[in-house]
Amino acid sequence: MPLPVPVLPEGVDPAWLPPAAFRSVGGRRTLIRGSGPLVETVHGEVADACRRFGGRVVRGAEPGDGAYDLVLDLGVHDLGDEDYTVAREGGTTTVTAFGGRGLLYGLFHLVRLGEAAFSGAWTPKTHRPALTLRMLDHWDNVAVHPVMGQVERGYAGGSLFWEDGRARDELDRVRAYGRLLAACGINALSVNNVNVHATEARLLTDRLDEVAAIAGALRPYGVRTHLSVSFASPVMLGGLPTADPLDEAVRGWWAEATRRVYEAIPDFGGYVVKADSEGQPGPFAYGRSHAEGANLLAAALEPFGGTVHWRAFVYDHRQDWRDRTTDRARAAYDHFVPLDGEFADHAVLQVKHGPMDFQVREPVSPLIGAMPRTRLAVELQVTQEYTGQQRHTCWLGPMWSEVLRFRIQQGSTVGESARGGLVAVSNVGDDPFWTGHPLAQANLYTFGRLAWQPDAEPGAVLDEWIALTFPDAPARLADGLHAVLDGSWRTYEKYTAPLGVGFMVQPGHHYGPSVEGYEYSPWGTYHFADRDGIGVERGVTGGTGFAGQYGTPWAELYESPKTCPDELLLFFHHVPYGHVLKSGKTVVQHIYDTHFEGVEEVEEARAVWASLAGLVDPARHARVTERYEEQLRSAREWRDQVNSYFFRASGVPDERGRRIH
Repeated sequence: MPLPVPVLPEGVDPAWLPPAAFRSVGGRRTLIRGSGPLVETVHGEVADACRRFGGRVVRGAEPGDGAYDLVLDLGVHDLGDEDYTVAREGGTTTVTAFGGRGLLYGLFHLVRLGEAAFSGAWTPKTHRPALTLRMLDHWDNVAVHPVMGQVERGYAGGSLFWEDGRARDELDRVRAYGRLLAACGINALSVNNVNVHATEARLLTDRLDEVAAIAGALRPYGVRTHLSVSFASPVMLGGLPTADPLDEAVRGWWAEATRRVYEAIPDFGGYVVKADSEGQPGPFAYGRSHAEGANLLAAALEPFGGTVHWRAFVYDHRQDWRDRTTDRARAAYDHFVPLDGEFADHAVLQVKHGPMDFQVREPVSPLIGAMPRTRLAVELQVTQEYTGQQRHTCWLGPMWSEVLRFRIQQGSTVGESARGGLVAVSNVGDDPFWTGHPLAQANLYTFGRLAWQPDAEPGAVLDEWIALTFPDAPARLADGLHAVLDGSWRTYEKYTAPLGVGFMVQPGHHYGPSVEGYEYSPWGTYHFADRDGIGVERGVTGGTGFAGQYGTPWAELYESPKTCPDELLLFFHHVPYGHVLKSGKTVVQHIYDTHFEGVEEVEEARAVWASLAGLVDPARHARVTERYEEQLRSAREWRDQVNSYFFRASGVPDERGRRIH
């Protein structure tokens, strides 16, 4: 029987799957061949489109039984489970696949094409994901945490999965979420915070049925469920005196706990672990390495085909700010490169794309190119912790594209090196617009499409999102949306942290400017501004040596201020305010100019959005208008605080004579 398309609660935005996006699939005579749960999902999608727009669905007929506009055929045996082939000949569009996921992805491919999927003729073309795992990490808490709340670093309301300390009783919206994810190519999801508190730890054992219910809601759209677990679970949950990864009782406990997980969730994806990081327990307590810790869980998961994602976000968060030799940027490389080749096949080392913490501009982590014998997953952050927290319009597609196309020391790109997959911290909550800021939906969609094809042109992906989300949009609306989003990352960079220096945010919640907010903290996020200059000296000669963690040509390029790219200058070097950039401007004048320009660009984007009022749903337009008002207020605050700070520090006036407080 066809699986009905999930019905959204009243008032919840359909995001990039409004009914009108399926108009081209409806109104056709469609043949579906094959069987299995995901084929029933495909059948339900087509049947719903036909119900809305006309047309008819036929199941299982043989070729020659009639003329079909669309054939969705399961059973091509030379394709992978997620691959599909699309062709058009003799007036019939055909999608063929071996696995149910492939057939589902093929259907959504046609939805993206719209009417173009049913015109002309094309030779068969096979589509397959570049990365096998395309995953979201939800930092959701089951019980509302007294400091972090329901969703840590979440800016879109409460959790989709958890309410009042337990899994939600009604999971239709979770199933609708799985549908949105499948439509952009995401195939895995972790349902709880990487900082595993006491309540969340129990999801592995006596509350496993709640995880199984969520997994059941996501399964119809091919999204596998993962779980964040505490390394100390044998002590917290099993009553053992130790969590030593080489202890036989500990190994037995994990094996039995994992067996029970797969009994409840046969397609379970695996574990996510944050260990020996920011206070989370790990193998260091027992004198063991991260590889020994990860391999403990990999051994428990291996019989079932699961994977442990071991996060490489390990550094000293109790640093002495007076110590110029300790460098947080070095930490992941120093911890993990000596362990290359020691991680088991079912262990994936999950590495943040930059060496610090999801800043608006930082270099690619040198760890990504330094462990050829280890499966690495690259981690991005969709939820905009340091890029406006979904109160500011900041489309991150261009940033991610730069990262994924970056050629690391072996010559391959970051996207090619992410053999363990691409992972992102989710930006979705129970807000009616899913992401709080309606335009932040573009970030989630773009992540999914770049995870499928890391070398995709981000501007084309943005246009895809616009066409799906606003299927009847006139050209003026599409052009306006593209205009306000396409340059928004660089606009945000202009009015916040200059030249790769990073941070300068309010401590704790990280929203809004505080130039010295973390300057004397133990977190290792310094810019070392003084009366003479600004920046962190990370060269091999006279610095922390971080630049030397890169291979050729990057180590040589980053080593000298003369060759270091301007946009990363202050990340790698401490330079005088009068240092002349390749643009011909001094550092301090660049700071003044970009902060004024950033505010002006926000004002322009707000005006463009206001001009689209009659072309956008009123509720959506009102929400974005509200966000632009806050963005403009905040951008002005960033401009005034940063410019005033550096005017007072340097004593150098703005050469254009603008007002600096």
